Amino acid sequence: MELIDHLREYVRRSSITGQEEGLARYLLEAWAPWVDEAWVDRVGNYVGLQRGTGGPRVLAAAHLDSVGLMVTRIEPGGFLRFLPVGGVDRRYLLGQEVEVLGRRPVPGIIGARPPHLTRPEDREKIPPYEELYIDTGLPEAEVRELIAVGDPVVWRQELVELQNGRVAGRYLDNRASLAALWVALVELRRTGHGADFYAVGTVGEEFGGLPGAATAPVALGADVVIAVDVTFGEHHGAKEDHFPLDGGPTILVGPNAHPALARLMREVARREGIPHQVEVAAESSGTDAWALQVAGDGALSGVISIPLRYMHNPTEVVSLADIRQAGLLLARVVAAIDRVWLEGALAG
Repeated sequence: MELIDHLREYVRRSSITGQEEGLARYLLEAWAPWVDEAWVDRVGNYVGLQRGTGGPRVLAAAHLDSVGLMVTRIEPGGFLRFLPVGGVDRRYLLGQEVEVLGRRPVPGIIGARPPHLTRPEDREKIPPYEELYIDTGLPEAEVRELIAVGDPVVWRQELVELQNGRVAGRYLDNRASLAALWVALVELRRTGHGADFYAVGTVGEEFGGLPGAATAPVALGADVVIAVDVTFGEHHGAKEDHFPLDGGPTILVGPNAHPALARLMREVARREGIPHQVEVAAESSGTDAWALQVAGDGALSGVISIPLRYMHNPTEVVSLADIRQAGLLLARVVAAIDRVWLEGALAG
């Protein structure tokens, strides 16, 4: 399977926050050829270990979960009310195709009061959640038989190949980073490495990085932790603090990234000719890195991110080249981490 084939399989598997088990179990099978040992831990994280030759323990985490919706009420007529799980962009919901994961998957459309029945002053406003509903087309009795309050609701968009090596689809935050972890596993298996490398798919990032990122470093005794996530890709009309697609992954600089690890990432990228960009965050990075950094006794932390357009929307866009380069950068950094480097980094 090629990179795009792996990415397509990740996108096909729904995994909103709190419902990550299916994707974690899939990785047990899909990544088996590239890890020496794999398991799903007690909180639901996927953990794949690729053993080294006695070096430090390096953990790279890409979160399994995505934003989505959850049913809160079944109304007369069978219409479903819902609320967001995570930071859903409400502007893009009206008219979206969704799937309710009830006793069986049930397709539906998000609707609201039509414009000719809406007051003129409200027509240009974004409808609040209490005015939105899901229409499955089923009679109320059948809806109540198939769907319960609390059932997750996911987008229906599959992966689409665009021009110029870009792809669009649901949940590329953070399936793109899972694909980068796979690239790193393949490359490290090919080249060898000293560090014990843990590729981890964490749960709960869209809910604040707990419990997945807060527990994995402690359980695994990680010396170095690297969050692999997405960042804001350059949009039409918005360039400040956004990063061009095809410019390579970003390397975080700031309090959420240990200076020695950020420096190593930049040195490795320059030496290996890997396109990259520098992302400055004067506070928490908004990724798993904060929870990874402070878990247990703490660890040296870093962040590699893939530029992505339309974050937290039902359809997002990334560059396949950026995914490959992020995975390659991660692999080269892991290979460069040995006990001498770790001791020097800790000594300052």
